[in-house]
Amino acid sequence: MTRSTLDLGLLGLRVGVGATLFVHGAQKLFGWFGGGGLAGTAKGFESMGFTPGHPSALAAGLGEAGGALLVVGAATPLAASASVGAMIGAASVHTPNGFFNTEGGLEYPAVLGLAAGAIALTGPGRYSVDHLLGNRLNRGWQASLALSAAAAGGAFVVARRNKTLAAASAPAA
Repeated sequence: MTRSTLDLGLLGLRVGVGATLFVHGAQKLFGWFGGGGLAGTAKGFESMGFTPGHPSALAAGLGEAGGALLVVGAATPLAASASVGAMIGAASVHTPNGFFNTEGGLEYPAVLGLAAGAIALTGPGRYSVDHLLGNRLNRGWQASLALSAAAAGGAFVVARRNKTLAAASAPAA
């Protein structure tokens, strides 16, 4: 396999994953593509235990809309890691339904999150803005730091959500 073939593979992966994430983020932030916009998404997030809803919806929307940066390969470790963080939260919503997407499971957000994480680790390849800029925003340490922050942030958000849901389901004293 040649370096050009690998770079084309990374380009295809970035475009597919990045565009998919961007569309979901645009639904949350702007109501595009049939989404609820920020107000509707905030209400939905509140009902799922992500409180407060507005900042949670904004963070998830921005994390997913950063897929546009993945498409062009700009600030790849940061953009990919923000998507990983958003997908950790999304997967937590779907976990009770098992794995398969057909049952409402976590399959879809897990695959998007894992693909974004792989892009953060491998970098965007030669056909990218990062490459054109001398990879100043695409260093190995940046990927490690950003993925660590995404994992910590995702764990915090999920723990907070679980605490909110437990409090809501507890019998009144």
